[in-house]
Order: sequence, then C-alpha cells, then structure tokens
Amino acid sequence: MRRAFSAFVIVLVFALALAGCRRAAQPEQGAGQPERQGDFKLPPPSSPNVEHNSYADVVARVAPAVVTIRAERQTRLPRQHPFLDDPSLRDFFGGRQPQQEQPQVQRQRALGSGVIITADGYIVTNHHVVDGAEQITVELTDRRIFTAKLIGSDQPSDLAVLKVDAKDLPVLTLGDSDKVRVGDVVLAVGNPLGIGQTVTSGIISAKGRYTGLSDGSFEDFLQTDAPINQGNSGGALVNTSGELIGINSQILSPSGGNIGIGFAIPSKMAHSVIEQLVNGGRVRRGQLGVVVQGVTEDMAQSLGLKEVRGVIVGSVQKGSAADKAGLKQGDVIKAFNGTDVNEPNELRNLVASTQPGTEVTLKLLRDGREQESKVTVGELVANNNGARGGDEGEGGGGQAEGGGKLGIGVTPLTPDLASRLRLPADRQGLVVTEVDPNGPAADAGLRQGDLIEQANREPVKAPEDLRSAIDAAGNRPVLLLVTRGNEGSTFITVRPRG
Repeated sequence: MRRAFSAFVIVLVFALALAGCRRAAQPEQGAGQPERQGDFKLPPPSSPNVEHNSYADVVARVAPAVVTIRAERQTRLPRQHPFLDDPSLRDFFGGRQPQQEQPQVQRQRALGSGVIITADGYIVTNHHVVDGAEQITVELTDRRIFTAKLIGSDQPSDLAVLKVDAKDLPVLTLGDSDKVRVGDVVLAVGNPLGIGQTVTSGIISAKGRYTGLSDGSFEDFLQTDAPINQGNSGGALVNTSGELIGINSQILSPSGGNIGIGFAIPSKMAHSVIEQLVNGGRVRRGQLGVVVQGVTEDMAQSLGLKEVRGVIVGSVQKGSAADKAGLKQGDVIKAFNGTDVNEPNELRNLVASTQPGTEVTLKLLRDGREQESKVTVGELVANNNGARGGDEGEGGGGQAEGGGKLGIGVTPLTPDLASRLRLPADRQGLVVTEVDPNGPAADAGLRQGDLIEQANREPVKAPEDLRSAIDAAGNRPVLLLVTRGNEGSTFITVRPRG
C-alpha cells in the first residue's frame, strides 16, 4: 500500500512538470507575437454619417433624366477654287476653265447630352448637337435606345427640342435661374467625351455672361467651374435641390478641354424657347430696330451723366419700332420696362424675350433730360437676302431664317467688334455673324467673324449695301472682298441661291 502511494506521487509530480514545460514553450499574449490566423478579426464597417456633405441623393434623382444623344449627318466639303466660277477672275489664271470636281461627302457624328423635361418624351438639348442631323438617337441610363424626332431648333439661343415615343420617363423640373446666386453649389451631369454619364460639381462663378463663342446673338450665360467637356453639351446644370437651372452649352479653353470656365443657358431663357418650339416650331423675338453700345466714362462725362450706366443709340433703323416711337441717335436708354440696362447684351435679351406687339416703356436721357417713351415692340425677322440690320447691340442678333440667298447674317463693324475679332482698326464693312452650314456661303468657305469689305467691287457698310449688291447680281456670283483676322484680304465668290 505504501509502495503504491509512492508510485502515485511520482506520476503526479511528473505530470505537473510536463504541463509546466508546455506552458513555457508557448508565447504569452501581447508579447509581440501575432495571434493564430483563425483568431484575426477587423472591426465592423461604420455606419454612414448623415452629416457628411454628399450629393448622392440629388444625383440619384437627377441622373435618370439626363440622356446621351448621338446625331449623324452628311456634309459636302467646300470646293477648292469656287472663284473660278466668276468669268472676271479667270483672266488671272490664264483663262482656263475650272475643272469639274466630284462633290466630296463626309459623314459626321456628333455626341452630346440632353435632359428629359416631360414624362411623355420631350427632351431639350443644344442646337449645335443636332444641327443638320439626319438621324438622332437617344440613350437612357437604363440602356434603352430611341430614335428621336426633331421638334424644333433655335440657333440664336443654341437650344433644340426632341421627342421620343415613350411614356413614364423620369424628368427634371425647371428651376428659377433668376434666383441663382454667384457662389451657389451646382452639379453638371452629362456624357463627357463619350465615357459614360458623369457628375461633376462646382459653383456659379458669374451670371449674365456674353461669350460670342458661337452664334452670339442672345447670350445670358450662367458661368460655372463645374468641369464641362465635349459631350456635356445639352446636359443638365442642377442646384442642390435637383432643379434644372441651366443647359450646359459652351466652354472657354485654349486647348479644347476643361479649365474651369463653362457656360450654361439659364433655365428662364430655355423655358420660353422650349414652349415656343413645341407650340409653334419656331421662336418669335421682339426687336426695337436700334444699334447701341455701352456708355463709357468719357461718354458719361460728355453727356453729363452722373453714373456710367445705360446704352447709347448709335443708329435707328428707318421704319422700325424705335423709329416710329421717335428714338434718336444719341439717346441713352437707361431702363427697359422698369429693368435697368447697363450693357448692349442686356437690352438685346430684354427686347428679344418680349413678344412682338407688346407696348413697353423706355427710360431715356436726351439732351441731358430724362424722359419716358412708349414703344410697341416689333418682330425680329431676317432679311430675305441673308443680310440683316437693326438689331440691338454691337454684335448683331437674330437669325437668317432659311439661310437667305447667301446663307449668312451680318452686322456693321464697330471698334469693339474689330478689337475682339483682331481686325485692323482702319477697316470698314460687315461682320459675318452666322453661316448656314448648308448654304452657298459655307460652300464658298465663308466663316463667322469674316469681314466683308466689298461686294462686286463696291464698299459695303450697311446690310442694305450687301442686299443691293445681291439683287444687282441676279443669278451671277457675288464677288466679295473678305478679311479674316490678320490673315489679309481675299476675294471669294458666292452664287446666290434662288
């Protein structure tokens, strides 16, 4: 019994010693050794902080109503020597006849964006996205593709309305662009460079911008630093409530890419244009029939003005609304129907947005005395021959409906225009403000910004001079002396269309 107890004690001591050795061989927790792989765990993901600044909810509402637009068109390249059609110029080339050239047709594809504005398929985009298109397709964010019908297009405002056959589409509500303030946060939504729908953010950098980058007729842009690139044209500029406050239209860039200067057509202007295009297929605009320029400090001193504000009337078109109301050269227009006027572009847009036949009140300064004048606004129409006159502002306005016989719109050259277009200060003539891409002037190579100094060897200083030259030419080509920037002058012939 005593021997058995001694054996038990020995076994127990041995077991305890073995357990101690095992514990000594294992590393202690926290001694710089990693846990076993099966014990490794990360903390659970944190819940979103709703107080963080995020536009995700706004984007979720807005994005489905912004679409991608693809337009296809065929264009004819201009002939190399159109001036050889004029017999009077063939002597310079040894009397040889022009070779018959086969017309060169080029297929062009345009990419842009659009905004759905009604659940039954009306879409607004830029005029320049669909201009001359023979086929237009619209792709929604859910990848549905529709063939679109062009309801109407307006070059001066750079807006167009399309229609697709669909129902219950997501839409964007038009906001009030007049209430937008410089510094407000905005989002730009579109399909830049065809990479797919993209959302960028920025602020309103300025209001009431005039760029002259395109047609330049009726511009009242919202400027933003939200990145905009090619393909964003026609897309949405929205506020943080998800309201459409602008249609992205242009960028200012030496390289063609975004540098933080983008422009959107304000929703107030778009609202009026869209309604007129849908209801009547075209836009009616008011016209006074004056050419004006901004008042400078020197002018203000000469005129005895207490403030440097208003626009001064340089000329009044005979028979126009302004002429009938008694406006005179040298009058300073300070307000239009109760709205102060400080720049030619402001007056142009105020008049254009007024329906023809409306009676308005102008506040004038004449011979140092303030007075009011009642004017019944006329309607802006293009001259049938493609030359137009009597438009408010230095840069012209309106559009050459149907292209005219030459397919151009013109306005008299002013010192300000000469400076902007880098034209010699001693030149006189008519500046080409718009060119019908399918017209004879485009075929001849005429461009926006060209200065027409002569027509059929006679100087032209007013649209009426060009119109007379076109009428006198009959069916013969019109010989134009054209200056383009600092490239010098050249003769171009354009055969008027019937």
